[in-house]
Amino acid sequence: MTGMQTPAHSDRQEPAMFSRILIANRGEIALRVIRTCRRLGIETVAVYSDADADAAHTRAADLAHRLGPASAAQSYLDIDRVVEAVRATGAQAVHPGYGFLSENAAFARRLEEEGIVFLGPTAAAIETMGDKISAKQAVAARGVPLVPGVAEAGLTDEQLIARAEEVGFPVLVKPSAGGGGKGMREVHEASELPAALASARREAASSFGDDTLFLERLVLRPRHIEVQVLADSHGTVVHLGERECSLQRRHQKVIEEAPSALLDAGTREAIGQAAVDTAKAVDYRGAGTVEFIVSADRPDEFFFMEMNTRLQVEHPVTEQVTGVDLVEQQLRVGAGERLSLVQEDIRLTGHSIEARIYAEDPARGFLPTGGVALDVAFPPSTGGPGTGLPVTAGQRGAHSLGVDRTGVRVDAGLEPGQRIVSDYDPMIAKLIVTGADRAEAVARMRRALAASAVPGIVTNIGFLQTLMGLPEVAAGELDTGLIDRMTEDELDETLDPPALQFAAAHVVGAAGASAWQQGSGWRSLAPARTVVPFVHRGERHEAEFLHPPLVRLGGGAEGGTGGGGAAGSSAGGSAGTGYVLTLDGEQHHGRVWASADGRTLWVRTARGIFQLTRPLADAAIGAAAGGAEVLAPMPGAVIEIRVADGAQVAAGDPVLVVEAMKMEHVLTAPAAGTVEVRTVQGAQVALDEVLAVVVPQDSSQGAGEQTTAEQTAAEATAAGQTAGAAGTNETEGE
Repeated sequence: MTGMQTPAHSDRQEPAMFSRILIANRGEIALRVIRTCRRLGIETVAVYSDADADAAHTRAADLAHRLGPASAAQSYLDIDRVVEAVRATGAQAVHPGYGFLSENAAFARRLEEEGIVFLGPTAAAIETMGDKISAKQAVAARGVPLVPGVAEAGLTDEQLIARAEEVGFPVLVKPSAGGGGKGMREVHEASELPAALASARREAASSFGDDTLFLERLVLRPRHIEVQVLADSHGTVVHLGERECSLQRRHQKVIEEAPSALLDAGTREAIGQAAVDTAKAVDYRGAGTVEFIVSADRPDEFFFMEMNTRLQVEHPVTEQVTGVDLVEQQLRVGAGERLSLVQEDIRLTGHSIEARIYAEDPARGFLPTGGVALDVAFPPSTGGPGTGLPVTAGQRGAHSLGVDRTGVRVDAGLEPGQRIVSDYDPMIAKLIVTGADRAEAVARMRRALAASAVPGIVTNIGFLQTLMGLPEVAAGELDTGLIDRMTEDELDETLDPPALQFAAAHVVGAAGASAWQQGSGWRSLAPARTVVPFVHRGERHEAEFLHPPLVRLGGGAEGGTGGGGAAGSSAGGSAGTGYVLTLDGEQHHGRVWASADGRTLWVRTARGIFQLTRPLADAAIGAAAGGAEVLAPMPGAVIEIRVADGAQVAAGDPVLVVEAMKMEHVLTAPAAGTVEVRTVQGAQVALDEVLAVVVPQDSSQGAGEQTTAEQTAAEATAAGQTAGAAGTNETEGE
């Protein structure tokens, strides 16, 4: 595109570019910034917590500086420690990435006072746009359309309840500070509003230190459209088209794409101008995103929601279709340069889709997981013109450059042997594909997901495969409630019989042992048989697994590994093992990874990589959680206990609240009875730790007659029960 040419006014002497910057973030975004800096000849300083001492971003930077313990509050969120790191390393500017301190006005102001360049907007712009009430007032003065609602500072619950009728139900309760869905509540009936306000205030106060709330009309069949803007400090503002972010789960973005399939040329121009006007309303500087809500039924109407005053997680799809390196533009604007882009030069070419890969378990209500990555398997990038955009990361030592216009781009900060902890956001990678049009991009994404896995960590990759295969997604008929309306069968992975039967046989063994190691009748000269039970889609089955003689444990099977992935690492679990499986006279060759606890298995087949968890060992929250036990759904902290020890509860009553990976989860009573609380507020708990037990009211049932954990788990799966946890993820990761 011609927009990258030097404008006519460039004969003026521009300020010098930075020689060293500090990246106040971690993981894939830190690696993303490092690669652009490396191309521009700028040295980088990584900061790290004790949990990230050997992380990829820590080793990739030119310098690294320790901030503190694993807790984000004592490391990445500690402004004094970050400023100290800048001073100690001689950095001239700070790139905040996203999440953490990226939208912290106090941090931006502190850097301004210290004479350090903040690669983002001014503190005043962050403050205005960080408060949704003041943001709405600012953009309204520019004529940007707003969703009907009540947005005034300092309204009490009683005042909000009194004015809800003028807004009209259904309404959306939103916190004035923060973002990412935290504190947001949909309310469809007036009777539900008081409880929703109380819950939203507590979560907003906990997440943002500000419990101010406001109300908006809930737009039915909403689509989430956002526009990327760039602005310099000389008054120039341009937009780089829109992104469709409507595929969300509980307000957490899952799939993003550019451009949107919904907008026509006229609406695209209008919404882009509204985004530019929004940026001008606060004298914006740098890269930012203006978010709009659009009704699927009225695509020509759009309403301002908020402005994110930073780089977005989904920025790669805009880079792919425009060819503009947004990180480079942030650096140039921060150095005082004028934008070399004019609106007429910006063209959207092709279609790009991004899938966020999270360490979370769809079978357990998408609760965050953790563990050690035995391997990191993503499809290779096809590369492209050398414009300096990151193409691949997530494999040890992979820091290649070049924008990929036709294939796959992986942004990740995860490596084999790395541990995922509960202190940070659960997003671990981003898979980006680009095609000539949307149909080609959708097909590419499905193939890329089938070739992706992070053995050792339960992820949402299987769910993403299912999501991208839905007819509505293929047709572009999206809205923000589509995922929440998916049935249990649609949320379940679809597995081919070889993978299903082999996996069932492999994972039923004791912890750390597989079917190969159980003395199950295997013979070296002829196949032996093992019949194993398993549960799939809520139904009990028996799988007949044939043990062939041609197996090399830990060394791959005859026929190879199927390509596209490295052998499994022994870090934190069993090594990747090859197998030959014979079904109906046909041999199937592949590779398998098993976690150290023997519960989760990853199988590579000709159709892709499949992830299974032994169903009979799953512990779900609620009735499936070992009878009347209330179990921790993930490693985290108990932040509130809502019942007294010995209290009487009904099934479904809140018992306690666990917080992990920046999410709050309310755990409920699995049955009616008397509660025995077995933890304390503030306690750090492990996955599946017993936090409380509900003694059923029906004392006639003896201990020997109680349903076993395996039976209840299978019955819960068959009945379609899901985890009884309530919580919302952040829209953005760190």
